[in-house]
Amino acid sequence: MSAPHPRILYIDDDEGLRRLVARVLARKGYTVTTAASGDEGLACVSARAAAGEPFDLVAVDHYMPGRDGLSTLEALRVLPDCPPVVYVTGSEESRIAVAALKAGAQDYVVKAVGDDFFDLLSQSFDQVLEAAALRRARDRAEQDLLASNARLEVLLREVNHRVANNLQMVMAFVSMQARSVADEAARDALHRAHQRIATIAQVNRRLYTTNDVEFVAIDEYLEALAADMGEAWSSQRPRDVRVSADAVRLKTDLAVTIGLAANELIGNACKYAYPPDADGAVDLTVRCQGPQDDGSAILTLTVEDKGCGMPADGLVQGTGLGTRLIDALTRSRGAVLAHTPVHPGTATPGTRASLTMTLSPDDWSATAED
Repeated sequence: MSAPHPRILYIDDDEGLRRLVARVLARKGYTVTTAASGDEGLACVSARAAAGEPFDLVAVDHYMPGRDGLSTLEALRVLPDCPPVVYVTGSEESRIAVAALKAGAQDYVVKAVGDDFFDLLSQSFDQVLEAAALRRARDRAEQDLLASNARLEVLLREVNHRVANNLQMVMAFVSMQARSVADEAARDALHRAHQRIATIAQVNRRLYTTNDVEFVAIDEYLEALAADMGEAWSSQRPRDVRVSADAVRLKTDLAVTIGLAANELIGNACKYAYPPDADGAVDLTVRCQGPQDDGSAILTLTVEDKGCGMPADGLVQGTGLGTRLIDALTRSRGAVLAHTPVHPGTATPGTRASLTMTLSPDDWSATAED
C-alpha cells in the first residue's frame, strides 16, 4: 500500500502563482489546496482539522493585503496541533526570514523566477515534513517509554508488596515456632531470626509505599525499625530504643546492610547491657559527613547503652553470630567496627559500638528527590 500524498495548504494572494504552485507540486507528489488570503487559509486549516484530515504542512506568503504573512503565521501558531509552516517571501531581506523563524516557522523560501523556486519549495517541504515525522516518532517513543516505565514501576511495587507479605508470613511462622519451644537458647535464636527478617521486611514495605524504589530514607527507615525492635524486646525485657539519624537517602541494598547491622547491635545491647528485669535505653545514632571533594561521604552508625559494659576479658557474649553477620555484611565496603566504653571507670560504663564506612557518590543523597 503506497503512502498517502502529503497534504499542503499554500496561502498566497497571487492567483496565477497559486495555480502554478498547485500544478507543479502535484507532479511532485503533493496534494495541494490553495487559499487567497490569511483569513481564508486560517479557515481552511480549522475546517480540515475539524474534519479529521488536517494539513501536513502550510506555506504562507509574506506580502498579502489585509492580514500579512507574519500575522497569519502568528494566528496559525495559536491553533491546536498547528501544522509545520514554511514561510514564502519575495523579499531578500534577512530580517523578514529571521522574524518568521522566531515566530515559529520551520523554514523559509525566497521567491525566484523560473523552476528554481519550485525546486526550492519542494526541497523545503521534504525537509520540514521529514523533521516533523522524526519529532512525531520521538514523541511516540517518549510516550511509549513513559508508559513502559509506569508499567514497570507498578510491577516492581507489586513484587515488593508480595515479597513483604511473604516475609510477614515467614515472620509469623518463626514467631509461632519460638512460642512453642521450651529451650531458652532456641527461643532466643528464633527471636533474633524474627528480628532479622523484620529488618528486611521494613525495607520492602517502604519500597512499595513510596515512588522511589532505588533509594531509602535512612532516618525514616531506622525510626520505624527502632520502634519495631523496641516493641519486640519490651515483650521480654523493658527496653526503650531511641533514634537520631541524619536525613540521608541510601541505595536500597546499602540500606538493608545498615538496617541489619543496626539490628544486630541494638539486639546485643537490649540483651546484654542491662539485667533482664531492669529498664534500659539504647540510643541509635547515624551521622553522614559529606559530600567530600570526590562526592563521597563518611557514614557513622553508633549504638550506645548505659549498661554494664563489655566483659573484662573482651570475649563476645552469646554465640557471636551477630558479630559475624555484621562483619560479613560490611567487610566488602571496608567498614570498621569499634567498641568503647561510654563512661569508663564507673559502675555503669556502658558500651558504644561505632560502625564507620565510606559511601561512594552513587550510594547516597542528602536531599529527597521529587
